[in-house]
Amino acid sequence: MKRAAVTLGIALRSALYLVLMVVSVAPYSIATLVWAWVPQPRRYWLVTGWTRFVVFCARIVCGIRYRVLGGENLPDGPAIVLCKHQSAWETLWLTTAMPRPLTFVYKRELNFLPFFGWAIATLGMINIDRSRGMSAFEQVVEQGTERLARGWWIVIFPEGTRTAPGAAPRYKSGGARLAVRTGTCVIPIALNSGELWPRRAFLKTPGTITVSIGPPIDPAGHTAEEVATMVQNWIENEMRRLAPHRYADRADADHAGPVHA
Repeated sequence: MKRAAVTLGIALRSALYLVLMVVSVAPYSIATLVWAWVPQPRRYWLVTGWTRFVVFCARIVCGIRYRVLGGENLPDGPAIVLCKHQSAWETLWLTTAMPRPLTFVYKRELNFLPFFGWAIATLGMINIDRSRGMSAFEQVVEQGTERLARGWWIVIFPEGTRTAPGAAPRYKSGGARLAVRTGTCVIPIALNSGELWPRRAFLKTPGTITVSIGPPIDPAGHTAEEVATMVQNWIENEMRRLAPHRYADRADADHAGPVHA
């Protein structure tokens, strides 16, 4: 009986949180379109007011708090953030926590989503047409170089999509290749958000998410494959420390898997 009451409480809080997100995203997206005339750096901080709001609501409504380890590793200069991706939470949180404005690399189809997609299309993010293969990557290099020169940081989720906690790693090398091409350091980030906010799940469980920021990885003198391997090894080794119960029975517990192009 007690467990059923707890589950019902979590469901009600999750439902309230979903309502808050849905109700707030439309007017904020419309405001983003209205703010299109505002210079982009200032518009970024105006728009990310919504992400700060929903991260705050996640804490107040759902009881999802967070702690950050390794914050001192964030550099005072250009950077490419390569972050573990377990839920939507980190997409929201990154814009509230990083010291520089962020540009995400994302698939172009998101631009056509009502309200949210229309809003992000005005923010100067790097959207790519995945069907174009290598030419899409050259687009990332071109736009990424320009954003870095303006002082923005680039965020790429090296797994390409959200992965369940403890899932076998399937990292891609695009972020590492961009780092080598632009000579920009990489910031690896591990986190266990999927324990509380699972992908494609309605229920959001109270608790504390741990975010661990690794030392910057300098691509100088390394190939893209070497950088990608260093990123994957650091993140996956850190994940075993943050969520050891997810790796206890894994055959690959002592080594990272292959990096995919």
